[in-house]
Amino acid sequence: MKKIGFLSFGHWSDSYGSQVRSGSDALLQSIDLAVAAEELGADGAYFRVHHFARQLASPFPLLSAIGAKTDRIEIGTGVIDMRYENPLYMAEDAGAADLIAGGRLQLGISRGSPEQVIEGYKYFGYVPQGGSTDAEMARQHTDVFLQVISGGGFAQPNPRPMFPNPPGLLPIEPQSPGLRDRIWWGAGTRATAEWTAQQGMNLMSSTLLTEDTGVPFHQLQAEQIQRFRDSWDAAGHAREPRVSVSRSIFAIVDDRDRAYFGRRGAEEDQVGVIDNAVARFGRSYADEPDKLVEQLREDEAIAAADTLLLTVPNQLGVEYNAHVISSILTHVAPELGWR
Repeated sequence: MKKIGFLSFGHWSDSYGSQVRSGSDALLQSIDLAVAAEELGADGAYFRVHHFARQLASPFPLLSAIGAKTDRIEIGTGVIDMRYENPLYMAEDAGAADLIAGGRLQLGISRGSPEQVIEGYKYFGYVPQGGSTDAEMARQHTDVFLQVISGGGFAQPNPRPMFPNPPGLLPIEPQSPGLRDRIWWGAGTRATAEWTAQQGMNLMSSTLLTEDTGVPFHQLQAEQIQRFRDSWDAAGHAREPRVSVSRSIFAIVDDRDRAYFGRRGAEEDQVGVIDNAVARFGRSYADEPDKLVEQLREDEAIAAADTLLLTVPNQLGVEYNAHVISSILTHVAPELGWR
């Protein structure tokens, strides 16, 4: 059994064929798609976070709105770029959004992806200190965030406050119990997956790794997942971790599917360069359901993960994307034992 959700980049464009033509469209349709996905029986609604782009950015208003309009579905990010974040303000936002959602947030965070602008985090007021790198700054922000959502007091109270204080140092408020166990790190390498386990975060792995050993992507990703689990066990954490992978998977069941995805043919991994590092990109899947089932049986990383996020073409609109999700839940997942 697997949890199956969707991952949306939240693009908007006024180009021909786009049904998401503005930032308002992207936000409101994201809410509608999450509601539709819950009604279909999907398990998660996840959203990418990109700055300086016509894509979803500040996630917490969106997550809160979805939390208020749904009852069961997990609500998450994949991922928040921690180079840009004030960890204390983020902790307040995350705590509030999680309480609104009844403890359903699953926050994917990371060092982030290549940016639209040069060193964009500097425009948000953050500069690596003391010769450290932006990746190290992201991990520093993450360390603070994880500490404060755990509930410990750290701020010296005013001896003459406006409102009475409880005794001792004060924590960030509001606190949402259990949120610390629902933080995921988006890891792009095997070594980062091991670090993620040591920190007690869940593992979020996407369709690219910023390393290449010459083996197929799904096998390299499966090795990453195994290293994460081994490191988790070695760290002695009390709970069971979670692992997600994301894939573009389209079941061709009608003429619309054939028009959009039916001419792709067989796809393979791709190797390229990202952030001056060799990266391996995983393939997409688009075929008739019976053929998809056979192809997906061979994906070792999907087999190793407990959560699968389906990347959706959000500019094709809510109705079609709900159809994409429904097709996987109906025609593919049961045949693979995911449902």
